[in-house]
Amino acid sequence: MKTIIIFIVTLYQRTLSPDHGVLAAFYPHGFCRFYPSCSEYMKKGVQRDGVVRGIVRGIARVVRCNPWNKGGIEDL
Repeated sequence: MKTIIIFIVTLYQRTLSPDHGVLAAFYPHGFCRFYPSCSEYMKKGVQRDGVVRGIVRGIARVVRCNPWNKGGIEDL
């Protein structure tokens, strides 16, 4: 299951992600307000903590990504 989730996140990063994929050309300074990006954070969380906790961490990170949050560096 870990492999499938990591594959899906990697596929998203290579195609639709404004920080990693084809759309990165439109955002030369990056788009995400966090480092690492939310997709990379979820991928690391799934690798380290398992599927359920990794997905929950990733969703919580995306929820925190809003105009009222400064963002910043946040590592697992």
